[in-house]
Amino acid sequence: MAVNAYLNFNGNCREALAFYADVFHTKLPKITTYGDQANGYPMPDAMKALVMHAEMRIMGDTVMFSDVPGDMPFTIGNNVRLTLISDDAEALKSAFAKMKAGGEVLMDLQPTFWSSLYGYVVDRFGVGWQVSHETAKQTSDRLAQLAAESEMET
Repeated sequence: MAVNAYLNFNGNCREALAFYADVFHTKLPKITTYGDQANGYPMPDAMKALVMHAEMRIMGDTVMFSDVPGDMPFTIGNNVRLTLISDDAEALKSAFAKMKAGGEVLMDLQPTFWSSLYGYVVDRFGVGWQVSHETAKQTSDRLAQLAAESEMET
């Protein structure tokens, strides 16, 4: 199981990615936009260009990035979330169930086009958790792709 930081931005994610790539001497990552998504969800044209997801290796760790869509609140200070990734679906379900007690479910556990089981919950302490099922092979492939895209760290 892995826990990664997930940074959210108010429409300036590409700018932040360029900044952090320069700061940490790494390449810009592959960017998936909201318009790239596979399920045909209707959205305003302005939203289509926003960053839905990008991952960057920073000093050996994975940091994830996205723009917050216009229909979701963006608050500076609450724009950092943790992402729990595991190949153990039952462990994810258990953790999600415990975190939602006294918290707020923003997206219940469900299949998405990027994960067979994904959900988003803010726990009773105000910490946002994205929970995502990923097989060991998917994790290995994702990390190998990130390593290939990143420059060697110094």
